[in-house]
Amino acid sequence: MHASIETLQEIVISAAREELLPRFAQVKRSHKTDGSILTEADLAMHSRLEQALQKQWPQYQFMGEEMSTEQQQAMLQDTSAGVWCLDPLDGTSNFAAGIPYFSVSLSLIKGGEVVIGLVYDPTRDECFCAVKGEGARLNGKPLDASAPPSLKKCTALIDFKRLRPEQAQRLVTEMPYGSQRSFGSVALDWCWIAAGRCHVYLHGKQHIWDYSAGYLILHEAGGCSVTLEGESVFRPTLTARSALAARDPALFRAWAQWFGINTAAQDVTEPDAATH
Repeated sequence: MHASIETLQEIVISAAREELLPRFAQVKRSHKTDGSILTEADLAMHSRLEQALQKQWPQYQFMGEEMSTEQQQAMLQDTSAGVWCLDPLDGTSNFAAGIPYFSVSLSLIKGGEVVIGLVYDPTRDECFCAVKGEGARLNGKPLDASAPPSLKKCTALIDFKRLRPEQAQRLVTEMPYGSQRSFGSVALDWCWIAAGRCHVYLHGKQHIWDYSAGYLILHEAGGCSVTLEGESVFRPTLTARSALAARDPALFRAWAQWFGINTAAQDVTEPDAATH
């Protein structure tokens, strides 16, 4: 039996309100070896959620972004019992700079697939969540989005920084979409696509704690995704993955086709959630 999504929401929302919001834009920070920012808020959220989750559901292991690579890899080698995958603060640079686009991302990986996904945006008090096979919700209500425009008129959410130079150059010069955005929190990016706030998505390199919860939320909302190599985005691995996605299956196929990805030849199917 999976964890209660209601209890999970209470744990995450309470922690974010008490550990993140009071530190927003005035937090002490340091830098990791890769140059990315680490704040005391990351560490406080990691510690609090690890304790709360293990107390509530001791049968599941806990993997956080701030753990060592060796620890993370060991947990992903066997997910049969269930592993929590946490990014305590996705969008740390935004958080430290006072930009209100950051989130907490938490997923439960069991049997090699994501079975629960939760992404919470404390500045907007928006909690996106999904349970595999049960659809996706925003603050308790089913995610709904109006019909998207054509690819040429849609809004694309693209992280250019991690794309190959030739890919980025072609997007800029040919511009197959109407307009483009980039916000700085992978987990929220997936959710905003699921909510129809932007229409197509592209990111060249994201880690499992960044995308796993949002991946399930988008797919349970009826969306589709694929890597730039034409593979399923989710894999229980530490290897970073590219992601191309859209909420609408027809728009997804047009977006993938522009990159030369034949979705019909891949294991890319419209999820059961589309019928919910």
